[in-house]
Amino acid sequence: MPSSAERDFVHAHIDDLHADLDAWVRIPSISADPSFAPEVERSATWLAEALRRTGFPTVEIWPTPGAPAVFAEWPSADDGAPVALVYGHHDVQPVDPVELWVHPPFEPTRVDGPDGPELHGRGASDDKGVLVVHLLGLRAHLAATGRDTPAVTVKVLIEGEEESGSPHFAALLEEHQDRLACDVVVVSDTGMAAPDIPSAVTAMRGLADAEITLRGPAVDLHSGSFGGAVPNPLHAMASLLAALHDDQGRVTLPGFYDKVRPLGERERELMGRVPFDEQAWLAGPAASRVATGEQGFTTLERTGARPTAEVNGMWGGYTGPGHKTIIPAEAHAKVTFRLVADQRPEDVAEQVRAWVDAHLPEGIEAEVHAPPGGVAPCASDLGSPWMDALLNSIAQAFDTDPGSVLFTREGGSGPEADLAEILRAPLLFLGVGLPNDRIHSPNERVLLPMLTRGAEAAAHLWRELAALRPRDRVDAAGH
Repeated sequence: MPSSAERDFVHAHIDDLHADLDAWVRIPSISADPSFAPEVERSATWLAEALRRTGFPTVEIWPTPGAPAVFAEWPSADDGAPVALVYGHHDVQPVDPVELWVHPPFEPTRVDGPDGPELHGRGASDDKGVLVVHLLGLRAHLAATGRDTPAVTVKVLIEGEEESGSPHFAALLEEHQDRLACDVVVVSDTGMAAPDIPSAVTAMRGLADAEITLRGPAVDLHSGSFGGAVPNPLHAMASLLAALHDDQGRVTLPGFYDKVRPLGERERELMGRVPFDEQAWLAGPAASRVATGEQGFTTLERTGARPTAEVNGMWGGYTGPGHKTIIPAEAHAKVTFRLVADQRPEDVAEQVRAWVDAHLPEGIEAEVHAPPGGVAPCASDLGSPWMDALLNSIAQAFDTDPGSVLFTREGGSGPEADLAEILRAPLLFLGVGLPNDRIHSPNERVLLPMLTRGAEAAAHLWRELAALRPRDRVDAAGH
């Protein structure tokens, strides 16, 4: 394999990365369970110490009304050097059901897998493994360039509540906006398409939700005495939800697609080159019989680049053993919507209310509860010099050319839009998790060779970003 100073350093010190990840995975930093709050604080303390050990002269733990975040800064000695902010999270998902884990979730265990050695444990991929590459990557950058400070000013903000919906993150960004000012945000909470396919996430979907309640009679009624004579809220709910999509698989909310940014030809072409075995996907992670959805789009486009609506739950009446012959007084449903650029979650509430009103039968009253906030979608500028720097970095780590780095989209949602909007900075996504890492599931794992590649890509990135001229950076900011 071709060599570079960055690669040589990473390979010579890869045991340091493995030791750091082992130590961090052993901390059960589950933010969703209040009983683990001390462990989330311990995770923040561990990370702060690791950043100081790496060489960051400024490291602080920032409290929030929930879990603490960690901030660090290492200024470049070069005048006019760009400022990059690395974002990720140190909290992890709950481990339930624990009986399905082959190895204890917080005892990091090495396993020989078909693609190479794996590390199993909660957080091994999401997000501790994907983040820990920056510790070694920055050291490799300094060693390769012979510098005492990075070629760019590197800031780090690692939150402790991402797995709980980042409820205090936007306020944290607002409070520390001056300290967090940057030219570009590097998000390390995503992945790549496959071990041998270098790729970059270019967008993340947003999220909005609503709970619908339909009311009919004032009380539950005897179905023999009143059935067929009064409206049944469960019947109305079934008809309502059946009308959520048309026969083309499109969401029927009025105005839902008005702001959707269409896929560009270049991105669609690069997404189409991502190898995807739909039958294997159905038999494996999807655990489904068929693929379905909005017509005119591939499965990968549907799960990453198109907005969706899903019924998450529906209930009402009697659901206990045997039967209870009633017409229920109420019916309920929970619905969520994944959004793409340039949709806004605050628009969805009124769209849902208008849709419910248009489909409501006579005699049924409706209440729509749509919590304020939601998650806004976000997307990178594919033609910016920042993106060129990222693609160059990934290409060097994978021994290929930048044009061979494919584009993917992340179907999930996170607080990245808050970073872009509050800090007014473009987003780059550098992550090395894989689709089969079983994040959020039992037996989460990370492929260790991917962490090696990630550390090298991170090392190259600081050099590539520093090479951008001031005019390039101004143009990228849209000024």
